[in-house]
Amino acid sequence: MKITLRQKQLSAGRVSLYLDIYQPQNIKKRYKEYLKLYILSKPKSKKEKEINKETLLLAESIAAKRLLQLQGEVYGFKKQVTKDLNFITYFKDQAEKRKHNTSNYNSWCCVLNHLTVFESTHIPFSDINEQWLENFKHYLKEVARAKANAKLSQNTCYAYYATVKATLRQAYKEKIIPYNPASNVSGFTLTEVQREFLTFEELQAAAQTECAIPVLKAAFLFSTLTGLRWSDIYKLTWEEVHYSESLGHYLRYKQQKTKVAETLPFNKQAYELLGERRAPQLKVFFGLRYTAWNNLRLAQWLLKAGITKHITFHCARHTYATLQLTFGTDIYTVSKLLGHKDIRTTQIYAKIINEKKVEAANNIPNIF
Repeated sequence: MKITLRQKQLSAGRVSLYLDIYQPQNIKKRYKEYLKLYILSKPKSKKEKEINKETLLLAESIAAKRLLQLQGEVYGFKKQVTKDLNFITYFKDQAEKRKHNTSNYNSWCCVLNHLTVFESTHIPFSDINEQWLENFKHYLKEVARAKANAKLSQNTCYAYYATVKATLRQAYKEKIIPYNPASNVSGFTLTEVQREFLTFEELQAAAQTECAIPVLKAAFLFSTLTGLRWSDIYKLTWEEVHYSESLGHYLRYKQQKTKVAETLPFNKQAYELLGERRAPQLKVFFGLRYTAWNNLRLAQWLLKAGITKHITFHCARHTYATLQLTFGTDIYTVSKLLGHKDIRTTQIYAKIINEKKVEAANNIPNIF
């Protein structure tokens, strides 16, 4: 069974759209179904081109729904395909396949929550078309809210919409839907995120300043000296902290984000931040919590040190990367230390260093 959207040239520059339907099991195997939709063969103005595009999208959507209908009639599941096959249920199944990756899984759960707010807990696949996707994009950009009732960032919208696209792409691959409506709908543009970090002098000032939550200060400074993410520092146990003559102090741990086993050497200064060694199964940074109160204390500590930048805990990782590059570590080694899969991710930090070099060069006063 196959349905092809075709065009028939009419007079006065008009083109009629119709479906070429092929059903090998029927006596009349091939027939046409005119949609009573028309486009211009040679659109001149921007508006005419836009109308043509919208009409073609509508025709493709009709063709997809018609194929679902015919498949249902042939295989006896018309009602199930068009009414009962739930996109949300399928989305949940796809999310469960990512449960081994906490960060990725949590992101899928966030998208799921937004889908149910946007629509409901039951969205038939037959309702997912180009217009539905455009409406969902509008919801993400204008209506959806993150924590503290803030709008979603451009990059969050990009990631959430990409997740829906990935689900539809998989559904098309599994032949659950006859075509992928997302292929005709552009996504969000990914913007480059400014990575804030501390300079060496600022880091020294922070280290010499008292913090209301000592374990928070120790964990943050340890991150600036190792590049560990919050998730890895939070779960770090003493059995993951090692020492050998050849490597010195090092961590042998599995990244929470990527689930990849890593060996990360670190210096004596970083080791001293860990405090007294305890039982292997106990957490190194006992009592560390991620709360709004702790975030406030982090900001207050840095402000007390004379640092007015907007610094989050993750900026400690950025600080580690920029300091490594500043003090001459090659980008390949920094990439490995950070556990990046793609060196292009690390190159973002190299770009920051280059910008700082240019800025420093331009700080030299005129000598003439």
